[in-house]
Amino acid sequence: MMRRRCFIIGGIISLSAMSFKAGIAKQVIEQPVYISGYPTMLHSGLDNSDLFYRHEADTLPSVFAAQHADLVDGRLRNEAIRRFPLFELPRTKQEWEKQRLQLRKKIIAQTGAVLHQPGLPLQLTETGAIQMNGYRVANIAYQSRPGVLVTANLYIPDGDGPFPAVIVMMGHSTIGRFYDKYQSVGHSLASKGYVALCVDPWGAGERTTTHHEYEDHGDENNLGFALMNVGETLMGMQITDNSRGVDLLCSLPYVDKERIGAAGASGGGNQTMWLAVMDERIKAAVPVVSVGTFESYIMGSPCICEVLIDGLTFTEEAAILALVAPRALMMCNHSKDNNQAFYPREMKRSYKNALPVFKMYGVENSLAYQVFDTPHGYEKEDRETTLGWFDLHLKGAGDGTATTERPFTLLPQRQLMTYAPGARDSRVATTMSFSKKTGGEYRNALLHTKSIDVAAKRKALGAMLKTGEGSGLKQAHELSPINGWKRVILETRDGRLIPLIVKTPSAQPPSFVIFGDPGGKEAVSRDLVKDALDKGNGVAIVDLFGTGEASSFYPADHDSIGSLRMVSKSVLWLGRTMMGEWANDFSLAGKFLRSAYHAQKISIDASKEAGLAALFLGALEEKTVDQLTLRNTPVSYLFDAREGIEFFSTAIHVFGMLKWGDVSLAAALNNHDILFVGPRTMSGKMLNAGQLKEYQTEFDNIKKRCRQAGRTRLR
Repeated sequence: MMRRRCFIIGGIISLSAMSFKAGIAKQVIEQPVYISGYPTMLHSGLDNSDLFYRHEADTLPSVFAAQHADLVDGRLRNEAIRRFPLFELPRTKQEWEKQRLQLRKKIIAQTGAVLHQPGLPLQLTETGAIQMNGYRVANIAYQSRPGVLVTANLYIPDGDGPFPAVIVMMGHSTIGRFYDKYQSVGHSLASKGYVALCVDPWGAGERTTTHHEYEDHGDENNLGFALMNVGETLMGMQITDNSRGVDLLCSLPYVDKERIGAAGASGGGNQTMWLAVMDERIKAAVPVVSVGTFESYIMGSPCICEVLIDGLTFTEEAAILALVAPRALMMCNHSKDNNQAFYPREMKRSYKNALPVFKMYGVENSLAYQVFDTPHGYEKEDRETTLGWFDLHLKGAGDGTATTERPFTLLPQRQLMTYAPGARDSRVATTMSFSKKTGGEYRNALLHTKSIDVAAKRKALGAMLKTGEGSGLKQAHELSPINGWKRVILETRDGRLIPLIVKTPSAQPPSFVIFGDPGGKEAVSRDLVKDALDKGNGVAIVDLFGTGEASSFYPADHDSIGSLRMVSKSVLWLGRTMMGEWANDFSLAGKFLRSAYHAQKISIDASKEAGLAALFLGALEEKTVDQLTLRNTPVSYLFDAREGIEFFSTAIHVFGMLKWGDVSLAAALNNHDILFVGPRTMSGKMLNAGQLKEYQTEFDNIKKRCRQAGRTRLR
């Protein structure tokens, strides 16, 4: 049940995104090349005869030259490569002590983790227990945030104690702590005299949307990203849960609170590292198949639960490892791992850079690693290494080398469950219930705000989206036209290339419609393009960052929203947002049209989440565009339903959006006429008549409070 990362090589043009009338796509041929040491791909390119067997008027030309490399993959990886040398660790203990305080404060701010809640009752509940050979396994729940329960198992050795204890964190198994390889850790530790607390990670195991119906908690179904909109991160939720788990262990009379360790594999190993960093009650930690470099996360496949927002703007993973010093840290990596972020070579880079900090404290041997010739997983070798490491650092026994584990018997899932299927306590919060409740509270505050500081809200929106950071236009490269389409590559100051195709207007004064779609230009409706041209408008179609010709075609995930998933996560690491990138793309396209073709009026016609990017641009820049038409675009960031959450890609999510306001506020900050055509909820559901009326009233009321020109209509 441990998640296996899939990489399917895909072309720039996705069949699912194409708007074709007949015919079959020809094969796209790709071959690997290397950019700065990382594999990328060359794309064969498509000329007009290669696209589809369809009417010439329905064909849109490519802009980039054939056989180009993966521009997105290369750019983002190289940006991370350039940042790595900037994060040298201090060379003196005094300098490090100062930096470590700043780092911890920054991590708390970026993750939203809540630590130290002494006034919050644990509300420990035991619903059942099974006696094993030398220990018992209790099915429990405890409170991590007000009104939020965590499901877990306690493995408790026979006797009075006090025993050393270990909190065990689960990786990407949808069944959480029930998975055999994770359950094995609890049995192995308890049979050796350790109390083990095995915790369901947020959104997995018994904490899924519907009890006993399992799902990935992270980004494979867009769930983990959704927390961002209410100003939370999946990483921060996990740190909070796990720190409260340490509170629980410290409260137990049979646990020695001075001897607590942490362990986990894959996503659980990542949690282990972060918990050890943030909670100094952890005296020894063993993260398994989870330590690498943050540089290698870029265009890799770690889950959103492993993304530190803006992380590569202020640190690298070596500094995170160093924060554990002078406590003990053992890393286990596998030579046959299928995830490049956790390759042994990447772990060793971080190890070597963190080691001098451990030497400063005189505990060089407290940082160590093992590499096993096994695939990604939590194997017997890892468990035995864990036992030996904890024997030394929590019991003061042995020399830290691997210890043979005792035989144990795995338990069926039904015996480990805290709640019977369908009888879960309502306080076991899910991503959906938490996001709906928290987001609803923020929206209620917005709807009852009597006065709005427009300038302050615009400034905050720009800061949240991180627009305009080094993305101004450097040069416009005009290529030879094809089938009446002018082809242009907009080159930005920060090195991005934006493909644009243009048809000039037939009427005067010149006006243009810019089309944008998350599926790239091939997803743009030809009927809408024809209608704009028939009215005498010029037309420009832009492939937004990560879409169409501007997409990454290796590695690609395995479903319809996967093409933007890795790009979205990488952009977050590097201190930007996809909505901000797309708003910049629309902005540059508009400014180019005004400069090159003296456009007097510019409208944007954008679909789905691209519509939000256009809306945000209109709120931030009064003169770039004049009118917006947004199709199948959400009218609110409020989580409304689990079903259909994949309708929008991961590019849509913005950290803290509902804290700032909502879509209605962004519309109210515009001085332009805005038309929502077929507006949706955040799960992609069409609004019914009652909802349409309700949201129209909301948009009108917020507009009045902002006192801006223009009107927003929902149709």
